[in-house]
Amino acid sequence: MPTILCAGAGHMGRSHALAYHHIPEFDIVGICTRSAASREKLNDELGGGYPLFADFYQALKETAPDAVAISTYPDTHAPYAIAALQAGCHVFIEKPLAETVAEAEKIVAAAEASKRKLVIGYILRYHPSWQKFIELSHGLGKPLVMRMNLNQQSSGPEWETHKNLMASISPIVDCGVHYVDVMCQMTRARPVRVSGLGARLTEELPEGKMNYGHLQVTFDDGSIGWYEAGWGPMMSEVAFFVKDVVGPEGAVSIVAEKAAGEGQSANVNAHTQTQCIRLHHAELDAEGRPACEDEVIRLDDEPDHDALCRREQEFFLRAIREDLDVSEQLGAALDSMRIVAAADESFRTGKMIDL
Repeated sequence: MPTILCAGAGHMGRSHALAYHHIPEFDIVGICTRSAASREKLNDELGGGYPLFADFYQALKETAPDAVAISTYPDTHAPYAIAALQAGCHVFIEKPLAETVAEAEKIVAAAEASKRKLVIGYILRYHPSWQKFIELSHGLGKPLVMRMNLNQQSSGPEWETHKNLMASISPIVDCGVHYVDVMCQMTRARPVRVSGLGARLTEELPEGKMNYGHLQVTFDDGSIGWYEAGWGPMMSEVAFFVKDVVGPEGAVSIVAEKAAGEGQSANVNAHTQTQCIRLHHAELDAEGRPACEDEVIRLDDEPDHDALCRREQEFFLRAIREDLDVSEQLGAALDSMRIVAAADESFRTGKMIDL
């Protein structure tokens, strides 16, 4: 039974801790957060009784866990992950892997050196509907045109969380790694060029920080993709959730009725809910009209956010117990980090970045 130290008790930290609590093969040996209120609230939700810590390094030393789950803000990812790996722990870490590509590479190198498992929280890789979305894209021919966004009209506590995140990382980096990872799985090609745009839409952020971003990426097979992300009370809820891919043979789109509802853009639980997939065929009949109607595909297996986090942690458990090879996932995580980091650089320099 792997013992695990949980660092972070925000939205993702809570969901991961719930998963460890309900998976009998895991044994939580500590909950660590900077906020006393947050760790006490999570401990109460889990039934109480877990050791609580304010300092990560003290918690790591005192609990000596087999594994560590890092769901903190990105500025702590690299030092926490490297310390845990060097202490001989397996590590689950939320995306983005780090603030910079260089830090991400150091974490991966530490995992390889320690021969411990490093699993990164790319939650869409565990979602049956997103897996189907990617599978169907492979039947559209090449090149592909991929269009994705996730804008969030946030206020109150959600806007405070976003501002805290933006102290160290932009929306295009934080959420963008998910969707460029999907693009890479769709094209199965090498990204070669990236450009990025950004805007600071509020004086509540320091100069140089942006709360809106847009990236464009070109692949060596001619495929192209864009991703857009914006956070804050000024963001529009019109067309904030776009997930589709177009190829010579047609198009595949995620239709998310719940996520697209009014007031849902800041609802993290709705962001992974797909409801259905629409498959469009480009074939025309003898009269030049569509040869067949669009297919609407509904999957029975539609896990909610907490259930998806449990699937991630069940994979983490398997990776530890069965010594699974996770090198493909680590390589993919570094690729997605390089793309979003290049978009950030492009915005700041005004130049297109060659990868």
